[in-house]
Amino acid sequence: MTAVITVPSSLDDLSFEQVLDQLAAHPPDAKVIVDARHCSFASPYGLTALLTLAQTRSERPTFLPPEDADKLTYWARAGFFRYAEELYDVQGVVPRPRSASESDVLLELTPITQSDDVHTVVERIKDKATQILTNRLHLISRATMGFTMALSEACQNIVEHAGRGGWVMVQVYQYRKRLGGRQVCVIAVCDAGVGFRRSLESSPRRPLTDRWDDGFALETAVVNGISRYGDPGRGQGLKGIRGYVHRWDGKLSVRSGTARIALVPPWDDDVPRRDNLAPFPGSQLQITIPEKSAA
Repeated sequence: MTAVITVPSSLDDLSFEQVLDQLAAHPPDAKVIVDARHCSFASPYGLTALLTLAQTRSERPTFLPPEDADKLTYWARAGFFRYAEELYDVQGVVPRPRSASESDVLLELTPITQSDDVHTVVERIKDKATQILTNRLHLISRATMGFTMALSEACQNIVEHAGRGGWVMVQVYQYRKRLGGRQVCVIAVCDAGVGFRRSLESSPRRPLTDRWDDGFALETAVVNGISRYGDPGRGQGLKGIRGYVHRWDGKLSVRSGTARIALVPPWDDDVPRRDNLAPFPGSQLQITIPEKSAA
């Protein structure tokens, strides 16, 4: 029996939970149709997570793209269909992708794999992230250097533990709900790998406790800054990202397995931790950095 999974009209890191709640009712080998016909907004997290979802299915899912022509064009420009056509049976005719490489508001969907050109891909991510943070958010280039290095390590971690690769996407847009309409840079890094709990289980730095689940593993890594590496010179990506995001009054959220942790700034009303979520393989990270205030 085929299950229809309805994508909400606005797809971001929080509303994607609606997709996973629907998916949880069906085994991994069930045939599913992902229906995005009425989706009018998709964040970088939403697009990367949809590709990650397809990677978790035993049988190739069907995908129904947005009906709105403008939204369809944006998804194509973001590079979604270039990769979705490899993972889904995409129904209907979709626009051919056009490069967004010259854009200063968008780094289109970029795969992170175990191929020999990973270094080149990571360097491109660093260059684009620096360009966006400097030109659009008015952060000085010197301040972005450490952040892009930390982000690069987060992408390299996908190669080391995800197994099947992952995705990164960056975009700047106006944040109308809060921040007085200032621009924000949203960075999403998603994979369908082993996740934080399994990654940390073999670590010599794992806390000795019976209370070991996805939520505690996320707390260990995100809040306490403990990585799976015994060597203190490794695994500093997430700790570094946390520090830079806090310095810039930004937000960091990480989801893995059945839990989600968020480091929430004063301008946002998200909750710091959620447990007992619908299971989803791998790790999904989102960074939100607001434009520097003119004041």
